[in-house]
Amino acid sequence: MALLNFQQLGSGPDVILIHGLFGSLENLNMVAKHLATSYCVTQVDVRNHGLSFQENSMEYSELAQDVISLMDHLYIAKADILGHSMGGKIAMQLALTFPERVNKLIVADIAPVEYPPHHESIIAGLQSINLSQVKQRKDADRQLAPYVDNMGVRQFLLRNLASQDGNFYFKCNLEYIAHCYPQIMQAYSGDSRFDGQTLFIKGSESDYIRSEHRAIIGRLFPHASAKIIQGAGHWLHAEKTTAFNKVVSDFLAK
Repeated sequence: MALLNFQQLGSGPDVILIHGLFGSLENLNMVAKHLATSYCVTQVDVRNHGLSFQENSMEYSELAQDVISLMDHLYIAKADILGHSMGGKIAMQLALTFPERVNKLIVADIAPVEYPPHHESIIAGLQSINLSQVKQRKDADRQLAPYVDNMGVRQFLLRNLASQDGNFYFKCNLEYIAHCYPQIMQAYSGDSRFDGQTLFIKGSESDYIRSEHRAIIGRLFPHASAKIIQGAGHWLHAEKTTAFNKVVSDFLAK
């Protein structure tokens, strides 16, 4: 059976970090390095991302099972789980389906709800890039710019570009991600609940977690608390790294 690509840092109790859509395990490096002074941190590439295997299905039940299979392979009986965005949905699914495998749960800037599609221009832009015309990263950036006007977002997306023998290619499987996109937007549909300690971290400038989500969060995660990081958007761990790491460390330590 295929296993997720991963890297480990540090020693101590286990913490698993799960990145978001179009990301890779490197996205949470600054969180991993901070936690590695006290924990054994495992960062994963979600399927169809980074160096992990590729499958044309991304139901959250499957994505959670991918993490469980890796935990089994690494003999991790129980871990604290932190997920950002899509990774937060994977983390929630894992905690709700396999509560005995999760100690504490941290969900960064996402709710267990269905979101309207909002990445169409990103997907179209990435698929429009003519890789035969890409000799350096800025060539791809120029092609992507008409679809994605935010330079920071383009830089993040183009981390998926790699080159071999002078030829550029995408590490993530764009075709599969595009096909599976409706699955990625889905809400949690089961009737389980996770009774462990749970923390939702929201960026003050992000609208991914809203007041109307409070009831569903409370039903699924009755011991949930929340923290807001001021001045941060959806990429709160990258925008306000020190504040984010402090919130995470304090929650795990208490």
